[in-house]
Amino acid sequence: MLSTKASIKLCSPTQAALLSRSVTPLLQQSALTYAGLRPLTEQHNVAIRHFSSSPAPHLKDWFPRKETEHIRRTLPAWPHHGYTEQEMLSVVPEHRPVKTWGDWTAYKFVKLCRWGMDVSTGLRDVPKVDPATGKTVMVPRILNESQWLIRFIFLESIAGVPGMVAGMLRHLHSLRKLKRDNGWIETLLEESYNERLHLMTFMRLCEPGWFMKTMILAAQGVYFNGMFLSYLISPKITHRFVGYLEEEAVHTYTTAIEQIEAGHLEKWSSQEFEVPEIAINYWRMPEGKRTMKDLLLYIRADEACHRGVNHTLSNLNADEDPNPFVSEYKGERQAPSPIAKATGFERNEVM
Repeated sequence: MLSTKASIKLCSPTQAALLSRSVTPLLQQSALTYAGLRPLTEQHNVAIRHFSSSPAPHLKDWFPRKETEHIRRTLPAWPHHGYTEQEMLSVVPEHRPVKTWGDWTAYKFVKLCRWGMDVSTGLRDVPKVDPATGKTVMVPRILNESQWLIRFIFLESIAGVPGMVAGMLRHLHSLRKLKRDNGWIETLLEESYNERLHLMTFMRLCEPGWFMKTMILAAQGVYFNGMFLSYLISPKITHRFVGYLEEEAVHTYTTAIEQIEAGHLEKWSSQEFEVPEIAINYWRMPEGKRTMKDLLLYIRADEACHRGVNHTLSNLNADEDPNPFVSEYKGERQAPSPIAKATGFERNEVM
């Protein structure tokens, strides 16, 4: 005969406590883990990894420093040239007007890529009532820190491709044609290196999951081959494409900075937040200027430089013209600064 009484003692108090500690973090982090990014819970006091659920002893160092018997550290091949505070604060989203069919093709493809990125990362415009005018305006959706990092990592993982592809092809062209490159290769490879440093910095703030790694692998494969064919066909259109792409990067980082200033990203505004050491060393960030906002100001300034460089290179004769940004000018004239002109310099301005 079956008893009609059900036992309510399913487990001991000790077992219940262990079960609670195991299940609660999973419920809190399931959404972000599905997106490919594991956030850091408050109980883990980890200085260099602010968005990871792994305890400190189990965190994977994606870019470990090689310890040897005699070498203390390896310095960057291209030390950062640095910016003044005014240069960083003066960067704003700007757009070079479309003038040719090549410009139109590059711009439309960039807008398509931007649309796909916005949809996949959630940074879509949403309606909001302007308190000053009472009118409804469209503004970027507010993201949290983890959502921004997903966008940053995916963006930077492919942003380092164009410079490397262009530099590689120009290097091979120089060898094959037995002629000088006139300074383009170094600038393009430095751009690629700079973008990779952006990625390495963000990798110190999060730990990608399998979904993010798969997306990066697929995107890099498609993007590399696309850039390879594009540069072989038309370096001019390819540099214009990259210039427009960097315009969107400046826009993205400007939006993130504005959301920090508006107080929407509390973790990045916290006094306890620490910028990764790799960023401090690379940009030589001074004491008192090591917040997340300061870091994004440096990165946005880098993207603004790439914007100016690629728009300018698109205006030049890729086979004959020297690179104006590394050239020594006659008389008292100084080499142009790419951050100074968002739309790029015209050929008659630098040649």
